[in-house]
Amino acid sequence: MSCWTDVDGGSARLINHSENQTFQIDTAERGSFTLRVHRIGYQSRISIDSELAWLTALRRDTALPTPEPVVGTDGALLQHFSTPRGDRLAVLFRHLPGGEPSPDSNMGNLFGTLGRYAAIMHHHVTRWQRPAGFQRQVWQASTILDADAPWGDWRIAPGVNAGNRAILDRLDAALWHRLAEYGTTADRYGLIHADMRLGNLLVDGDTTHLIDFDDCGFCWFAYDFAAAISFHETNPAIPALKASWIQGYQAVRPLQAEDIAAIDSMVMLRRMALLAWIGSHAETKLAQQHMRGFADGTAQLAERYLRGRIWS
Repeated sequence: MSCWTDVDGGSARLINHSENQTFQIDTAERGSFTLRVHRIGYQSRISIDSELAWLTALRRDTALPTPEPVVGTDGALLQHFSTPRGDRLAVLFRHLPGGEPSPDSNMGNLFGTLGRYAAIMHHHVTRWQRPAGFQRQVWQASTILDADAPWGDWRIAPGVNAGNRAILDRLDAALWHRLAEYGTTADRYGLIHADMRLGNLLVDGDTTHLIDFDDCGFCWFAYDFAAAISFHETNPAIPALKASWIQGYQAVRPLQAEDIAAIDSMVMLRRMALLAWIGSHAETKLAQQHMRGFADGTAQLAERYLRGRIWS
């Protein structure tokens, strides 16, 4: 590919298709790389440039193990090329070793690490001077729960029916109210990764790489825990993982009682986001893997949340 001389002559294979398409490119002399080709119409050029600006700052200012983007032949990180379906935006990263952790493994230590990573990032953004023109999406009640939300309308997601719609409507209303009460002051709301789920981790021995900042945006800091348990909110191990995450987080950055209390609201907000996402991305393997029973599971979680606690 002429955009990057580092991968000239390499062989490419698709390794993931979720929001974007991700390819691994192997070269004989320069090793392996990961190419992210952005879905048309999702992220703008300025939004991707902003993501890369934060990622670059994190790599410069912290020791977090994150992907290293590769400069193209024109000196820019973000590249574009033409296809029969139109121009595509793409970013190349140096390959990172490791594999996705299994939800059935002992993940207490992993969630302690994720809590620490989240706190490091949140500490960083409260002090980082964003470059002029910085622009990322906002993850709030309106951009997740409204019918025209970027990830789709949860009301028309697979499995939403007359049997669970009423409780999901009650959850929707409660989230609007409780999130407004919690507020968006700078100590609890700012730029976050927003997608620290297992699929965006590469565990290599004692090192856990955090990848895929494509959904980073402005949201509540506690949402990073909710994203970490994506699709596994009903797993009975979650309360222990939550405790590990909080402990890891507070080793770096303190949480107030109201921040910890807000975590359940973030879990339900994320669950509604995923419900909408499954409906709008039904063609993907990830959506198909979790589609069956997801709406009913969300309603069951909602009933417990509205009674006071998601997990006993």
